[in-house]
Amino acid sequence: MKFDRKHYSDDTLRNLYHSLVKPRLIEEKMLILLRQNRVSKWFSGIGQEAIAVGATAALESDEYVLPLHRNLGVFTVRNCPLPKLFAQWQGKQDGYTKGRDRSFHFGTHDEHIIGMISHLGPQLAVADGIALADKLAGNPKVTLVFSGDGGASEGDFHEALNVAAVWDLPVIFLVENNGYGLSTPNNEQFRCRSFIDKGIGYGMDAFQVDGNNVLEVYDTVQQLSRNLRKRPRPILLEALTFRMRGHEEASGTKYVPQVLFEEWGKKDPVLNYERYLLEQNVLTTDEIEKVRQDIRQEIEQALSVVFDLPEVVVDTEEELADMYYTPTSSAHSSNENPSTGERSIRFIDAISESLRQSMEQFPELVLMGQDIADYGGVFKITDGFVSKFGKDRVRNTPLCESAILGASLGLSIKGYKAMVEMQFADFVTSGFNQIVNNLAKSHYRWGQNADVVVRMPTGANTAAGPFHSQSNEAWFFHTPGLKVVYPSNPYDAKGLLNAALADPNPYLYFEHKYLYRSISGPVPEEYYTVPIGKAALVSEGEDLTIVTYGLCVHWAKEIIAELGEGGSVDIIDLRTLLPWDKEAVAKSVQKTGRVLVVHEDTLSGGIGAEIAAWIGENCFMYLDAPVMREGSLDTAVPFSPVLEKNFLPRKRMEEKIKKLLAY
Repeated sequence: MKFDRKHYSDDTLRNLYHSLVKPRLIEEKMLILLRQNRVSKWFSGIGQEAIAVGATAALESDEYVLPLHRNLGVFTVRNCPLPKLFAQWQGKQDGYTKGRDRSFHFGTHDEHIIGMISHLGPQLAVADGIALADKLAGNPKVTLVFSGDGGASEGDFHEALNVAAVWDLPVIFLVENNGYGLSTPNNEQFRCRSFIDKGIGYGMDAFQVDGNNVLEVYDTVQQLSRNLRKRPRPILLEALTFRMRGHEEASGTKYVPQVLFEEWGKKDPVLNYERYLLEQNVLTTDEIEKVRQDIRQEIEQALSVVFDLPEVVVDTEEELADMYYTPTSSAHSSNENPSTGERSIRFIDAISESLRQSMEQFPELVLMGQDIADYGGVFKITDGFVSKFGKDRVRNTPLCESAILGASLGLSIKGYKAMVEMQFADFVTSGFNQIVNNLAKSHYRWGQNADVVVRMPTGANTAAGPFHSQSNEAWFFHTPGLKVVYPSNPYDAKGLLNAALADPNPYLYFEHKYLYRSISGPVPEEYYTVPIGKAALVSEGEDLTIVTYGLCVHWAKEIIAELGEGGSVDIIDLRTLLPWDKEAVAKSVQKTGRVLVVHEDTLSGGIGAEIAAWIGENCFMYLDAPVMREGSLDTAVPFSPVLEKNFLPRKRMEEKIKKLLAY
């Protein structure tokens, strides 16, 4: 050990020893239970404990840590109750996720820990959001987030570090460099000699520590965190270490040369620290044995409790309900039946007005997106917002959809609301994982809501080609935990967006670009909301039900008007796609007996297929004709206006309507 003895009190040294030994002894017990089939899987951190223990111990107890699956020491240093941890690993109801997820895939606000998802990289951006929240609130705090050397190859690593650097966020990005990403050695992962070489590319300071030296890790993180609290900015910290067991136990270690085990075995962080404490007369061999015995006894007592716990009792209603967060009370006032008066505004202006009023309604709301600040966004929806609300709350972002969506979850963790604007809905593919695996599943997994609205300028009919015209709402309609809305007129555009921003659940808010400046309508000046999950009956009739949304609502109205007295039609504007209004659809089908479901999205696998199937299953006895669907061609969206017109379902809608009316 290269540290001056006088820098550390005996109590500090003893506490660090206890913290270092505890995860080692728990792991040794877990490996026995794994062989006994009493835990299903284990990712061993044996040989790497000094990093998690030293870094976490160096922070203040209310500073957030985002660990990975080999960082048991984070949880034990923060004194997570062992019975609850063990229940988590055994999939018991008393665990942190009620048996819904495994190992360290959870968070706990009591201990200020946000666990991982299996995709490794996305949590780096969540750390950005937590740090941003602290910075906005003026809290001098640091956020620590872990990455493995393999996970640092993910695009999320680059995006998160770049955002943190641009925004001067107080995040310590700690890379545990153990030489392998599962079985792939570092020389097949990257070409730089070490991770600290990457720091200069992000304009951030970078440091390297011996990850097997608990005092070096502790001292370094303590010094860095003190500095970051005074001068917020990100740091890249590389900890050199070695994984003494497989990536997880089933994978083994045959791919690792034996000489590395011999070399790193001599650097065992627990044994070396023990020797140091004995040399410094801080602990005796008897005291060391007592520490170990006390921890073993604590482990056995906790296990005896957990082994007696019953298996999970299935409650389907609870499973469904927990996909979403239900607030106990509403913190804002809303008007769901305002008077429209005589004022008429454009679709795009209704969206802008909603954002502006919601920013006034919710001081904790932060807007993020490419070019949304001084430029006002590519569609000018946030034009003038910076002068009214400032750049802290109206934030230009780098080109990094994944990082900003991840940061939005981090803001939610700290009690903020976030609106993320996709410049075009097509670009959401670059952030897809954050939406479907982080935002959508967070509440179900461990009770953390994602108070996030993702605005999605969508749709064709503008001759913008295959990458600026897609209708991709069906991707998210299939994802439990999300809510999806899609207005067709200015009144609903404002009211639904207000409702989405007020609701502390994750939303995809689709706004059709063609409608932005092509339609106007009556919209109240005051703040109001439109109920989520309730369809609107646009026109009434007896002969046919058309179920649709977005631009197709206007096409349906045009076609029916052109038919004159040739048909009497119910047009149902769904407005909300997830959840969709089954009651309104069933009521109309029962009356008309004929149904056409239409969407602008490509036909196969679209939302219309689900609605048609539901009608066939639940309303068959009322049908006088087959349930029909129409949508765009099963091709990419073409650029040429002639090809695009053929692609879109407008003409085929008319043919299907006539066919059903004549059936």
